[in-house]
Amino acid sequence: MVASLTRRFGDLGVAEDATAEAFLAAAERWPREGVPPNPGGWLATTATRRAIDRLRRESQHDAKHQAARLVYDDTPPEPTGPVDDDRLRLVFTCCHPALALEARVALTLRLLGGLTVAEIARAFLVRETTMAQRITRAKAKIKAAHIPYRVPRAADIRERLTGVLAVVYLVFNEGYLASEGDDPVRVDLTDEAIRLGRLLRTLLPDNGEVAGLLALMLLTDARRAARVSRTGELVTLDQQDRSAWDRTLIAEGNALVRERIEAVAAGGEPPGRYQLQAAINVVHTDAPSAGDTDWSTIVALYGRLVLLDSSPIVRLNRAVAVAEVDGPGAGLAEIDRLAEVLDGYHAFHAARADLLRRLGRGGESRTAYDRALALAGNPAERAFLTRRRDQLAG
Repeated sequence: MVASLTRRFGDLGVAEDATAEAFLAAAERWPREGVPPNPGGWLATTATRRAIDRLRRESQHDAKHQAARLVYDDTPPEPTGPVDDDRLRLVFTCCHPALALEARVALTLRLLGGLTVAEIARAFLVRETTMAQRITRAKAKIKAAHIPYRVPRAADIRERLTGVLAVVYLVFNEGYLASEGDDPVRVDLTDEAIRLGRLLRTLLPDNGEVAGLLALMLLTDARRAARVSRTGELVTLDQQDRSAWDRTLIAEGNALVRERIEAVAAGGEPPGRYQLQAAINVVHTDAPSAGDTDWSTIVALYGRLVLLDSSPIVRLNRAVAVAEVDGPGAGLAEIDRLAEVLDGYHAFHAARADLLRRLGRGGESRTAYDRALALAGNPAERAFLTRRRDQLAG
């Protein structure tokens, strides 16, 4: 876009300023009004208008001449680059390396993912005000550094891939168990994330983490039909009707994981975080029943994952698996080590409440369920937590 505007107006500075302003305008308007059907065209049109306005302000007598050049523009259209899909191209564009990884992911989720600041804050386990400040600072940096909207080149793809994968996965997670609103599952988000995952797979067929993320989403989405009961209550994995799982999606996800296992065995790069999470989901979907789950393998996979991603969420999930192997006491001991960092996370208190229940510590379990309910926003999850709390003796 910058090159096209420079050809039209003959001023690189004007072109860069106009594209940056168009990008910022999108960041302000799209979260409120929705992403337009042709977001790339919207940005191009907005940038052109901003460039004309700037030239008019700088030189009134030259504006008519520039507008005339705009009407008669025989320059060839700018190539779309290696990314054909308009929305995926914009995700790569937003994940600009000039911004910190967390900032670029948050801004992209706000701009293109349609997530609210509150939803993004919950995904990053920070306060809403903190996330709002981060997004504001990211916008200010775009403006100050004149970061332009630019079609991603081949060299940009791998440089920006980590951020793009994080965006797609967080969009999927928000759809699979919505953190706010009346709908427990937002199919529009899960379907869009999987669509983007398939496009990434086509773009980078040999990338292990791309395959791992797609497999992870497919294996998780395969359980969607069994995830919420007819009465609108969350159904946990151990209680789900496995005959309702989508075996076609499971087969596709398993095939991707097997492909990566063979690639690693042949000397390829060791598996990354998405591949390991996909492998954990394979263990779950392979089990005929919850009682047949190979929890020892899951604990081992989480052990490898912690070496790559020692985030508190990963450690919490590992602790839940440890409880299945070594007992609820061992799991609770590991969970309690995360109390300070995860106190504002409802799933931490829900997991803790369940282990306390299994240990016969009903009063403490009730307190933990109350804390989880105070933090949970998903209606299906709240219904489940309420029932489990009310089932406690005494």
